[in-house]
Amino acid sequence: MGRGAPVTVIGPPQLELAVENADGVRLAAAVGAARVELCAALAETEGITPSIGTVEQACRAGLPVHVLVRPRPGNFSYTREELEVIERDVAASMDAGAAGVVVGVLAADGGPDAPAIRRIAEVARRYKPSAEVTFHRAFDAALALGFDPADALARLETAGVDRVLTSGGSPDCAAGLSMLGRLVELGRAHAPAVQIMAGGGVTLELVPSLLETGVHAVHTSARPRLGISGADRTAAADPALAARMAAALTTGGR
Repeated sequence: MGRGAPVTVIGPPQLELAVENADGVRLAAAVGAARVELCAALAETEGITPSIGTVEQACRAGLPVHVLVRPRPGNFSYTREELEVIERDVAASMDAGAAGVVVGVLAADGGPDAPAIRRIAEVARRYKPSAEVTFHRAFDAALALGFDPADALARLETAGVDRVLTSGGSPDCAAGLSMLGRLVELGRAHAPAVQIMAGGGVTLELVPSLLETGVHAVHTSARPRLGISGADRTAAADPALAARMAAALTTGGR
């Protein structure tokens, strides 16, 4: 997908688990996830690029690995030098065996930077023609600034993106449910090759509502909350919670 084929997800939405190492990949495989997003410093930074050694180990663990390529925390406007780092990290990740990459670059107008993303996608597909490209929650930053969602999705389609990770432009999916449903509809009209993947604050209780929006995939770290603050989480997924989320997606939230 992401190169002209309409989205065709047969069955329930796919589960993507955010992990930090090969153990996380094995956990994701055990609960039936379709793939993982591999990142580093998830709890501290919401994810940055993992080391190449971690990528190599994860890619040997038996599930498609999509590597987050984000050189630093903060905004998603990058200098020329930072974009070069992103492209080199994409190349290294694909060479290490990744099935895809997760990236996000915003242009000066606040929307997705289609030319930059297209170059990144081309780098990935030089190593593996089937490489998938996910545009991460930089998309939500664009929506929060008022960028038109239909235009944003259309840009991603022209850039060769396979899916977009989004909470509907809100701090989390619970607040963004209405927009998630709208994005599914807009995608059919303006970006039929781009999957809508819900992610950000996904809880087990929210799964039935996410299914009602028609999203194609659900992304979660399955990390238990340890305190009152939503930022107060462990880095590792809870195996029991991950399994329950996977089962809820399969059974329609029942």
